[in-house]
Parts: sequence; structure tokens; C-alpha cells
Amino acid sequence: MSDALPAEFALIARHFRRLAGPGALDLLDDAALLDAPAGKQLVLAADAMVAGVHFLPDDPPETIGRKLLRVNLSDLAAMGASPLGYLMTVALPRDLPPGWLGRFVDGLAEDQAAFGLQVLGGDTVSTPGPLTLSLTILGTVAPGAALRREGARPGDALWVSGTIGDGALGLRVLQGKLPHDEHLARRYRLPEPRLALGAALVGVARAAMDVSDGLVQDCGHLCRAGGCGAVIEAAAVPRTLDDPALLPLILTGGDDYELLFAAPHDADSLVRARAAAAGVAVTRIGRFEAGPPKVRVVDAQGAELALPRGGWSHF
Repeated sequence: MSDALPAEFALIARHFRRLAGPGALDLLDDAALLDAPAGKQLVLAADAMVAGVHFLPDDPPETIGRKLLRVNLSDLAAMGASPLGYLMTVALPRDLPPGWLGRFVDGLAEDQAAFGLQVLGGDTVSTPGPLTLSLTILGTVAPGAALRREGARPGDALWVSGTIGDGALGLRVLQGKLPHDEHLARRYRLPEPRLALGAALVGVARAAMDVSDGLVQDCGHLCRAGGCGAVIEAAAVPRTLDDPALLPLILTGGDDYELLFAAPHDADSLVRARAAAAGVAVTRIGRFEAGPPKVRVVDAQGAELALPRGGWSHF
């Protein structure tokens, strides 16, 4: 029999072994071995990305790898958790360009170093297309300290980090539907997981999640989990482009991966101090109110705005 590695194992050895942490056992076994840190709860989340749906097929492979990791890190940030490691499955088309996979792994390696985690294992398969990627991330948080979607109460303030709408606008830029803007294009390709802010909000925020499917739609998730309504003041929403014609897209477009959270109405100073210590700008954009789990968006005069949709739908 030949001593040569089967193609799949050769591919793993050539590209993915350099990403592996100690628990991955050099990616030689069917599973990893991991000791959970003492006194911590494990936090697990998974996200998949499909070419032509979650990223453009001609996006640089490096940014695709980094975005895959970052959208999962954003789920940890929304729970106030710290990263520990990840599992990854890649379904690769047979016509993948030469060098693509190496550049994809380069991007992962760069962000692994930046965020302090390593791959633990996963799977590689071939597919007739499109390119499909899935990542399961593991993190840790102190027992009972995780931020949850449930917990918002009538009267609580509604906050958001960073700027909203940049991801959706950046996609339009890359599609040629808006003038070139490198900042917006980068915001689509490389979201910023707000890990430091999520950790800083533990004990302050009553509820939190990240904005992936659109500000209005994701605010609705907080409302349903908390059993209350919410009001978003459109003029207060922080945004890069202040164009009234783009406002519906900004409010509903998604792909921002900023944190959206509820905090007591009298905790503004504490929220701002915690955010400043984390190095992330936050803005109070509305409030939660008693009533059915509905999100109302109002203009500067308090009139409710009609939006064509609430946000992104996966189906």
C-alpha cells in the first residue's frame, strides 16, 4: 500500500494544521480534547456563510476567512463572553482557484492571532457549489453572567454600538450601486466583533444581541424575548451616511455586527464609562415601552415611519 496521505488529509496538513491549538491534537484525530477553564461556563455558537449570499464570490479569500471568524466572535461579544477556540467545516468547489485556500487560511491565522484563539478541528468536503463555510465557536463566561436577549423592561434605554447601516451600504458599494467608499466596503467585508464592550456590559445591560439581520428586526427579537415594545428614534441612530433616501436601508439592511442592548434608564453615565473603557462608541437610540412586542421607528417630530421591510430573512 502507498504511504502517501489521502487527498483530504494532505490538504488538512498543508493548510489547516498551522491554525491548530493544543486541544486539536495536530488535527490527527476525529475530535479535539479540551479542558474548560475552571469556574467558567462554556458558550457555543455557530454561523454559516455561503458564496453569493453572505459574501461576494470575488471577495478576497483573506477577508472571507476573517469575516467567517468575526461574525461568530460577534455572537460571543453579544453574550459578554471571551473566545476559547473553534471548529470549522469547509465545503469546497472543485473549481476553486489555485492559491485560494492558502489565502483563506492566511486570513484566519491573522485574526486568530488578533483575537487569541485557535482551531480545534472540523471537516473538509467537496461540493459542486457554491462555496459553503460553517464555523462553531466556543467561548467562556463567568457562571450566571452571560448577557441574554431576554431581560429588557419597559422604561429601559435602548443603546447601540458603533455606526449602523455600514454593512448594507458597503455591500451596495461593492456591487457598484453606490459610489466607491473604502470605509464602507471594509465594514461589509470585515465587521468588528465588540468583545471588549460585551464584557464591559456584564452587570449593566439587562439584555443584548448583535445586529446581523437589521436594526429594526433585531430590536424586535429583544422585544419578543422581553415581552415589551420599543421605540427607535431615527434621528439618533449613528450612521456614516446621513442621506434620508438611504435611511430605510440603514435601519433594516443588516451585516453590522454591532451590539444592541437594553440598560436601565438612569444608567447612562455608567454605560458611557464602561464603553469608553472598552474603546467603543455607544449611542442611546430609543427606549423600551409597555405593550406588545412591536418596534416603532419615529422621526424627530415623533411621527412613526413606515419601512418597506423589517430586515434580512434567511428563507
